Amino acid sequence: MMMRGLPATLPTLPLELTVLYNSLLFTMEASDSAMEGQEGICQGLLRVLEACGACGQDLSSEELWQKVLQEVTVAELQAPLHQLGALQAAWWLSTGHLGSVTGLLRLLSNAEDLGKAHWSKVENELLSLLKAWRVPAEGDSLPLVQSTRDLKEILCTSAAFLQGLQEFEAGNFPTARSLLQEAAGGFCTRKVLAQIYTCLGCCAQRMGKPQTALQHLKQALQVDFQCLPALSHVAAVYHELGETDVELQALALLYEALEEKPPAAASSSPYFLIRTELLVHTPVLDSLLRHRHPSEVKYLLAQRCLQHGRVADTVEHYLDFLALLQEGLQQQVALDVSSAVPRIPEVFLEAASALEQAERYQDAITVCEEVISRTTGLIPRVLLLEERLGQPECPPPQAGLAGGLLAQKKESLSCLAWRAAGYLHQGWMRGKLGEVKEAVTQFSRCLRELLQVQLYGPGVEPTENLLPEVEVLQKIRLLALIGRGTQFLELGNHKKALLDFQHGLQVSPGDPAAASYLVQALWNLDRKQEAAAQWQKLSQRLPKEDGQQEGQGRPVPLYLVSCLKQAVFPHSDDLARSIQNYLGSTTQDSSS
Repeated sequence: MMMRGLPATLPTLPLELTVLYNSLLFTMEASDSAMEGQEGICQGLLRVLEACGACGQDLSSEELWQKVLQEVTVAELQAPLHQLGALQAAWWLSTGHLGSVTGLLRLLSNAEDLGKAHWSKVENELLSLLKAWRVPAEGDSLPLVQSTRDLKEILCTSAAFLQGLQEFEAGNFPTARSLLQEAAGGFCTRKVLAQIYTCLGCCAQRMGKPQTALQHLKQALQVDFQCLPALSHVAAVYHELGETDVELQALALLYEALEEKPPAAASSSPYFLIRTELLVHTPVLDSLLRHRHPSEVKYLLAQRCLQHGRVADTVEHYLDFLALLQEGLQQQVALDVSSAVPRIPEVFLEAASALEQAERYQDAITVCEEVISRTTGLIPRVLLLEERLGQPECPPPQAGLAGGLLAQKKESLSCLAWRAAGYLHQGWMRGKLGEVKEAVTQFSRCLRELLQVQLYGPGVEPTENLLPEVEVLQKIRLLALIGRGTQFLELGNHKKALLDFQHGLQVSPGDPAAASYLVQALWNLDRKQEAAAQWQKLSQRLPKEDGQQEGQGRPVPLYLVSCLKQAVFPHSDDLARSIQNYLGSTTQDSSS
């Protein structure tokens, strides 16, 4: 690029620097050659100093620019130096060195106090300096591949966009919104403009302004209908608003768009080698513009339908998703950390819940059997675990090994929860089919599985101190005990039912379903006085607990929600009337 071997001379230097500028535009346009572009800029500056009889071999890039712009006053070199300055600013923007860009622009703008041209912390003057920067007129000797004025406009947009993303990541959403709005009014391609509107939508969403967020996201789709992350965020906003119908419509459109092969995108800006999309690439932008996998959207459709009781649609979406797995197409299922898709056994159990709601009990049992068979051999015969084991605030040197052991135990606990939940679902479904004895067997298998975990610890403490995996296991144990107890009631074995409900209350003291069924068992055993006393305690406690428990505790996994609903005591009014009549009659007897 430079005239190597020949001494630098002032008459030929403008042409030499212009040739360098054009060649560096092509070099920097290739992202893997950006470092080479930086080296080319430094070589050009050294040639300028050489022509002026100065030296700068041991200077950093910032120091080199400061020396050149302070000492070189030749009028013919001003335009070429500003051209290289624009490239340098582009390079520093792309690498996140905004403070260096600010310092360079102070020098290029002939700031009054050049001694204050430092390169450290960025101030909000960056955009002001870019706008105030007067680019010298370009000579006619050699045309430029991309004019400095056009590059300056791209720098303005990129700087506003980049700073807006930084403020967004820092949680300063009002400032981020102002900067992103500045970027939206700048010089950029339709693709970048859609990205900026998407970021504005996310910013408004974080600020608690969902309607404004929707406006920006719709603007993004109007500008570039292929900006599918915007459609994904539209669905998320409607989910927050609780507008399920519109959310499902957005997810369905997103799935159709992802399934279709998009048309080949034409060059967004064929005349500009340096564009905003080459200068702005940060992790936060990648996160906001993450493209969902079609399988992930299919799962979201299934999950939302299950949560809102849309039985027919739920079954269809889950079966479509499971088909991808059953056909050996695991590569079509997104399972990365940022994916909305949970572990595959959980998806199977959710699908079983959906089939159960559709009264396809045998199909649901088959799906659960798949989970049970796949987890065989993954669980140790005995799993010792401290009940409230956690990571210490100041881990010792052996913390790495201890953390690995804890992760293994948590994985074993997860496998155990899935396997036990499979038996739990089968128990409830056998009961629905009228197969009472088989239901008892499945509930008993569930409880036997849970005996593999032996917890040791300080005793009963608030549930928020439990490991999440342990809390799930306790919930499954409670539901299995209630489920088996209900089947014993069906068989007329009220004593065994009473024992299960008592054990359920030991697992979860005060649980209203277990307590209600306990009262029913006592009543059936003709222990009416005990039943009445327990019912009165339960009646006094329920209104208080309803207010206290609302919004507290960890949510149960989605695959257990249907079991929770089935465990609810269905005969509250009838039992209450019977007990009230009994209490009324005993009161009359005592008074007489």
